Amino acid sequence: MGVSFDTLEENAAFAKKYEFPYPLICDTARDIGMKYHACDKPDAGNARRITYVVGPDGRITHAVENVNAAEHPGLLLAGLI
Repeated sequence: MGVSFDTLEENAAFAKKYEFPYPLICDTARDIGMKYHACDKPDAGNARRITYVVGPDGRITHAVENVNAAEHPGLLLAGLI
C-alpha cells in the first residue's frame, strides 16, 4: 500500500493515471508521515520517499530511505528474493 499527503480525489486521479495497483491511504493530517519519519511537522508540503517492508508478524523487516522511484522497485525486489 502507499501513503500520501494528497486528498482522496488526488489519490484516485494518481491511481487511475498511473494504473497504481495498490491501495493509497490519504494522510492529509500527516499523522502517519510523522510517525514513520516521512516528514518532521504537520504542515510539511511533501513527504520523503521511504519504503518499509512489513513482515507477516506486523514488524518492519526492511527500511529504505532516499528512494529513487525509477530504480527502487528492482532494487527492492532483488533484496527480498
